[in-house]
Amino acid sequence: MRDKFADVIFEIGKKDKRISALVADISPAGSMVNFRKKFPKRFINCGVAEQSMIGIAAGMALQGLRPFCYTIATFALYRPFEMIRVDLCYQNLPVTIVGMGAGLIYSTLGGTHQSIEDLAVASAIPNMTVLAPCDPNEMKLATEWCATKSNGPVYMRLGKKGEPDLTSKAIDKFEVGKIRYLEKGNEIAIVSYGTIVSLAFELSRKIKELHDKKCSIISSHTIKPFDKNGFKNILNNHKKVIIIEEHVKNGSLSDKVKSFCHEQKINNEIFSFTLKDQFYHFYGSYKDLLSKHGLDVSSILKKLSI
Repeated sequence: MRDKFADVIFEIGKKDKRISALVADISPAGSMVNFRKKFPKRFINCGVAEQSMIGIAAGMALQGLRPFCYTIATFALYRPFEMIRVDLCYQNLPVTIVGMGAGLIYSTLGGTHQSIEDLAVASAIPNMTVLAPCDPNEMKLATEWCATKSNGPVYMRLGKKGEPDLTSKAIDKFEVGKIRYLEKGNEIAIVSYGTIVSLAFELSRKIKELHDKKCSIISSHTIKPFDKNGFKNILNNHKKVIIIEEHVKNGSLSDKVKSFCHEQKINNEIFSFTLKDQFYHFYGSYKDLLSKHGLDVSSILKKLSI
């Protein structure tokens, strides 16, 4: 996603002089280098000064530009939180904060580089739209929307590199604010977002193999606003709903869905699989750390009653 994001920004920047890129202590590579060279007045490397990056972006937006603030997710959101809240969201400015390498992707760098609660933090701020595309194609569409249609601040959570294509055969088109069916089945729906949607596909294949049941797979790429009609459709058409997310339970999509079910008096069987509410002092690969949190096919299957 990282390289694809740079490609998309560069291409949009050729057509729209408002598009600007601000980075914080990340060495530009690929198309981001091209963006810096071709549009030097619209590119700023702010260094280790994320708070300044957000403040500068706010000023640029007030002058009619459409800035993208790009760095590792923990530093994009947590360090400049006050500036995001006051400079961007309070004034409802069209600035996109791009959190790269979100979730547990930086597994070997520890909790300082793992954004396990970022969606809850971002969703809590008024005026903020929160996106978590699942693959490079969905990210491209989300970025184009941020650049051309968004009227306010956006936090967009991205992976890093090597993500597989998950949406080229999607049933529904991409639309911000709407859930998206990637595959359709019956009885069981698997809902996820971000790069861990790949685990939803693995789980679906295993359920088909073991129980001969075809699952629906749904990308909930928009975390905020919450798609009430979309989730009502999911719940009305599936007896069981499985929610998989690379995020702690508090403030998660699972919590939102369960709250919605309570409000609507819907009694579907919902299984939620989230990150555990703890920092693991553990060194290992991304998949190893996911497994530590119980986010792997075998651990999920043990907890499902199918």
